[in-house]
Amino acid sequence: MNFSHQDLARAHVSARLGEAQQCRQGQRVVRVLTSGRKAEQLAQQARLALARSL
Repeated sequence: MNFSHQDLARAHVSARLGEAQQCRQGQRVVRVLTSGRKAEQLAQQARLALARSL
């Protein structure tokens, strides 16, 4: 097969875009997990503060 430079460049760009999208999705998952952990920590602190005040 004989690929033109444009075809090769297009395939390269497409691959890089796919990698960038996967990276963004991974970062989104990390943000959700981190914010979930922070929310759970804050809830635990609130429960402790409530228990101390009783």
